[in-house]
Amino acid sequence: MDVILTQKIDHLGEAGQTVSVARGYARNYLIPKGLAVVASEGNRRMMAERARWAERRAAKLRQAAEEQAAGFKDVSCTIQVQASEDDKLYGAVHEKDIAEALAKVGHAVDAKQIRLEEPIKQLGVYTVPVVLHEDVVVEVKVWVVRAGE
Repeated sequence: MDVILTQKIDHLGEAGQTVSVARGYARNYLIPKGLAVVASEGNRRMMAERARWAERRAAKLRQAAEEQAAGFKDVSCTIQVQASEDDKLYGAVHEKDIAEALAKVGHAVDAKQIRLEEPIKQLGVYTVPVVLHEDVVVEVKVWVVRAGE
């Protein structure tokens, strides 16, 4: 049975793709869960229209992310933490801490957009990538300093 996928399904195909599957799989799983529709001419037109709308929406999101990225030029934030004499932190600086520090300087981002390979555990200056969109990444300087300095 030919069906049009409404979203990406691992090992089967991408959204909008027409695939041939067993009737039982289509009728009992894919169609009732809204993962696919029967491959008719009307459904093909409907999926093509959805794809055009999704493309427009993605372009608007990317443009908004690029405009937001322009505001991140030369942005840095300072995080004050408790540290030992050999500059090791009592704890660590995580994505959430950086997001809060960026919000204090007027650049609100979600902690999930900040990409740290591992938590920061020493004093210093770090360059941290912030993913505003899958194609738009900005780098922010994060100063980790001892509290009271």
